[in-house]
Amino acid sequence: MATTNLSNYDKATIPNAKKFRFGIVVSEWNPDITENLYSGAEQALIENGATKENIIRWDVPGSFELIYGCKRMIETQKLDAIIAIGNVIQGETKHFDFVCDGVTQGIKDLNIKYDVPVVFCVLTDNTKQQSIDRSGGIHGNKGIESAIAAIKMAALREF
Repeated sequence: MATTNLSNYDKATIPNAKKFRFGIVVSEWNPDITENLYSGAEQALIENGATKENIIRWDVPGSFELIYGCKRMIETQKLDAIIAIGNVIQGETKHFDFVCDGVTQGIKDLNIKYDVPVVFCVLTDNTKQQSIDRSGGIHGNKGIESAIAAIKMAALREF
């Protein structure tokens, strides 16, 4: 995970997002973190030309469910890119490892199978403080970084 402010980017290098439609699938687990990530992503999309009407949000119970949520969004909505937002914090069991690996592989599989990029915005931190720091804290907001990636990937689809 980056240790610099993730929110800094050069707006002049970002394609205008006005013509693109974005999906955002948000995990309800750790909502204080995922809502901050969502706010950062939505704000960055709008600041770079996207309209609120072209941003579709769906909620799912947890990070593992992001895969199915993104898959259904791809299959039922006409989108240029999707952002999968979640947060998994290390606990005392192997559950963390299984969820993180499953979500990572699942989102990778969606990117291989479908022609709609799915951007990985799942914080996988050792502590709650690390998640706070990366969702609007001292390291910026990973949601902003993911939105910028989604805009760039949507533009890449046009080639």
